[in-house]
Amino acid sequence: MSSEIPMRVAVVGATGFQGGAVARLLAERHHRVRTLTRRPEADRPPLPGAFFLSGDLGVPGDVRRLFAGCTHAFVTMPLVYDGTRVEAYARNIAEAALAAGTSRVVFNANTRLPLGPTDIAAFETRRLAERVLRDSGVPLVVVRPPVYLDNLFSPWNGPALVDDGVLAYPLPESARTAWLSHRGLAEAALAALSRDGLEGRTFDIGGDRALTGRELAAAFGRGLGRTVRYEELDPAVFERGLAQLLGPESAAGVAGVYHYMASGADPLLMADDDGVSSEVLGLEQAPVEEWVARQPWQVWSTEADTPDTSPRP
Repeated sequence: MSSEIPMRVAVVGATGFQGGAVARLLAERHHRVRTLTRRPEADRPPLPGAFFLSGDLGVPGDVRRLFAGCTHAFVTMPLVYDGTRVEAYARNIAEAALAAGTSRVVFNANTRLPLGPTDIAAFETRRLAERVLRDSGVPLVVVRPPVYLDNLFSPWNGPALVDDGVLAYPLPESARTAWLSHRGLAEAALAALSRDGLEGRTFDIGGDRALTGRELAAAFGRGLGRTVRYEELDPAVFERGLAQLLGPESAAGVAGVYHYMASGADPLLMADDDGVSSEVLGLEQAPVEEWVARQPWQVWSTEADTPDTSPRP
């Protein structure tokens, strides 16, 4: 059963897409949200109802100020893949949560994790953060999402989808993937924060079912009302494009997941968990085609950039 009592939640990563979705849903449900950011006020995303504190995850005092008075916390690490820094962030979070008496911390690993160790920083730094938080004794729930549908509503995918019906992504066509929206993550996070008896659990969250690339394209086709085909994108090409946006270090970290999936070492890593998480967390994820149909894809149409010179009546 979910708690009806309003929570005071420290959201680590609320200025990002994932943490921002969680912060917005919490505020919609009348929970109080606090977050930490290094961004100046003019560069902060709109998060109605959230209280911003200026500070840095690497400064223990800043993290303690964030957690002071908070009953719960949701944590997404920034796009940092240096083990020393991630470990320091996790220790600062754990110490602040313990000092504040935080009743539950939900950690978003931002990816599924292979069972055994790998040489992929995106996996191993998040595994390290999980271990630091768990060993600290904080009441912890971990959610591990697969890949986000929102990645496809972007300047890299949108125009090709709308204009040419091509869905290009750096996952093998055969890799069954339980694609999840940021809103779906937020709903899972809220359940993980508020439902009773979840401490110590780890959930492989995801969409309503796992899809191959061809099945994903078919779902997009139904949502868009047109034929869509899936095209495997070379992870190296993806990484080069991402580096222009994030810089080479963060891009290499993010792309590591896709290089690993392309290797075929664990083809079901991003698949569903047979409904276990949805049942325990009380979730009902919408089909992919419903998510697709709700997005304003026309913003990516190249025709939208062309002035209308047709004669006026």
